Amino acid sequence: MADDAAYVEPGKEFTRDTNYIPTRITADGRDGYPVEPGRYRLIAARACPWAHRSIIVRRLLGLEDVLSLGIPGPTHDPRSWNFQEEPGGVDSVLQIPRLQDAYFARFPDYERGITVPAIVDVPTGEVVTNDYPQITLDLSTEWTQYHRDGAPDLYPEALRAEIDEVADLVFRDVNNGVYRCGFAGSQEAYDKAYDRLFTRLDWLVERLTTQRYLVGEHITEADVRLFTTLVRFDPVYHGHFKCNRSKLSEMPVLWNYARDLFQTPGFGDTVDFDHIKRHYYEVHTDINPTAIVPKGPDLAGWLEPHGRESLGGSPFGDGTAPPPPKPDELVPADHWVPA
Repeated sequence: MADDAAYVEPGKEFTRDTNYIPTRITADGRDGYPVEPGRYRLIAARACPWAHRSIIVRRLLGLEDVLSLGIPGPTHDPRSWNFQEEPGGVDSVLQIPRLQDAYFARFPDYERGITVPAIVDVPTGEVVTNDYPQITLDLSTEWTQYHRDGAPDLYPEALRAEIDEVADLVFRDVNNGVYRCGFAGSQEAYDKAYDRLFTRLDWLVERLTTQRYLVGEHITEADVRLFTTLVRFDPVYHGHFKCNRSKLSEMPVLWNYARDLFQTPGFGDTVDFDHIKRHYYEVHTDINPTAIVPKGPDLAGWLEPHGRESLGGSPFGDGTAPPPPKPDELVPADHWVPA
């Protein structure tokens, strides 16, 4: 997500703006945007945990040939995410240098943050939605006609209430909790956020000690939402956001759970550690004024055995693993973990 240059408001708790463009792309097109192959483009920065969810879900469901993907660079200025690392400095399909151009095409006076993920209507060049929690749910439930053979059911109807409940707790205390630590404007606000974060992580440890996945016997939306925070924990949140009671690698249950997902096709092969670290350490200059990007931590441990198979379950349930990433969507080898 893109915000103003200052992320910390002295004396205040961090409060996330959760008002997004509510338009939905649906099978029946009730908001004026029906599901159509090739019509829309997902703009999702690999650096951003909220956008990373949509990249994972798109890949797990096999929507690569139906919904194209544009990847902004790892940093942005106060105005917008941009495509400065792309040839000519523009998105190859939308032919715009900044994501804000798609927002302003539909809303000339748009005043909120220019956030990712965003889905853009290619024919008009107008943003359709940036409602990141709904985007992934709709990819699972509204785009079913175009799912690959063997696509997992990430939001099974019988488990939706439990998935929603777990995801809400994880959002408040973990996904957003790390930001409430990092962007706290007072000691009191930081202490409160820190305690909530690690209390919830301890709750997750207890839950995941006896079950392989958060809800049910295979990967669901809940696991996707937790994973994108966990994979950023040691490279960014532990130090940069002062979430330093324990590293992820020092919490065996969560570390093994995260590695289990990382080694599952569709998860680790979408992770760009270079973009992740550059984004946080270079953009948040009010908490890292030197913009120096740490060289560590050593990431090779992500590929070591996790032992979670003993808990039963299977990643894709009755489905199958997605095929390898498309060549033009591969994360650069030097941005990933050495094999």
